[in-house]
Formats: sequence, C-alpha cells, structure tokens
Amino acid sequence: MFVFLDESGTLTESDSKCFIVASYTVGDLKKITKAFRKWQKTKFPKKLKRQTELKFNDSHIEDKLKIKTLQYFAKQDLRIFYTYLKKQNIPQDYYNKGRVTETGRLYLEIVRATLELYLPITQSQFTVVRDQRTLKGITVGMFDDVLKTSLLPKLPAKVLLQVQAVDSAASPLIQVADWISGALARYHEGKSMGEEFYTVLKGNIVQEKELFSEKWTKTWE
Repeated sequence: MFVFLDESGTLTESDSKCFIVASYTVGDLKKITKAFRKWQKTKFPKKLKRQTELKFNDSHIEDKLKIKTLQYFAKQDLRIFYTYLKKQNIPQDYYNKGRVTETGRLYLEIVRATLELYLPITQSQFTVVRDQRTLKGITVGMFDDVLKTSLLPKLPAKVLLQVQAVDSAASPLIQVADWISGALARYHEGKSMGEEFYTVLKGNIVQEKELFSEKWTKTWE
C-alpha cells in the first residue's frame, strides 16, 4: 500500500481557521500519474500546460476548472482518508508564551493520527509519501523514527513500513494530495465553492476525523 499525503493551512497565526492533512491511496500509481499529466496538457490554460507543479490554490486556476479537475480525480479510484482540526482547539502543550511554537511535533501528531485511519491493514507493505516541509523543532530523521515507532506496534508482523519525503514539484501523486487537501480546506473554512468541492470528493472519502475534539465524523460506506 502506498499512501500519499499533503496538508493545507498553517499551524501558526494566519487567516486560516483550520488545518487539514489529506491522504489517499489508489490502485494503479502509473495510471493516476499519467491521467494527471494528460489532464494538465489538455484542459489547463497554455501557460499552465507544462508547469512542473500545479497547486490547487494557484490564483490563475478558475474555480470552474478546479471543479472539473476534482471530478476527474474522483473518477480515478482514489480512496481518501483525512484529518482536520480547528486551530482554536490546539492543546496548550504546543504553545509557548501564547503562541503555537511546537509545530514540528504537532504536525507529527496530526500525520500519525491520519495514518492510523488506515488501520488495520493486511498488506505486506505500508509506504507513506509526504510533501517536504520545514519541521520546526524536529529533524526529518526524528520525524520518521517517531512515526515508525508509533505505527509499527499496530501493524501486522513483518510489514515493511517506509516513510518518504519528496519534492511535490517532481511528484504528480503528491500534487493530487495537494488538490484534495486544498479543496477540503475550502469546505472546512466555509469559503466560496467549499460545499461544491466537498460534494465532488464525498464519494471517495473513506474516513474523516476531527482532531482534538471528541467528535468523530461519519465513516462513508
């Protein structure tokens, strides 16, 4: 199993009220990669057709095209698992002098909680591919080691667990995760077209969870 993961929002002070970590699996990695590039070259404006990275929040992409792109992704057998949190609910453990400072440790906890939505698994391989990002207060090696230490006891014996950080500009698979997280952020922030974006992805959502709250959301059948 390969899991591709990205986030939307910031954990420090900003205009955003929520933070989203979205992930997905797909049956055929080559197929979704090819589908992404084909859609880009045939449906996007000329100046974006050969752009290395297509971000959901690119202001040059109109919402109408974003909807069509999400609809196209939704047809590619994506299975989405994601977590979200309202920044006002971040525990005080991650604060120092009234500000969220332990962002690396907090991001690690959010990613761990997101990946636990996949458990239990029966596959012999569990590979997590995430976008590279600055991890304040924690090294990449520490991040990977703590994540593995947390997940391995909950996995079947002899499962090969791998964690990889890649440059999203070189990975269409991570860019798809960016589109998913960006669309879900619009929904949870209550912004324009958020309801429409969520409706498009709803049928692909396997599980969603709000963190730092006792409230669990529905597991979609």
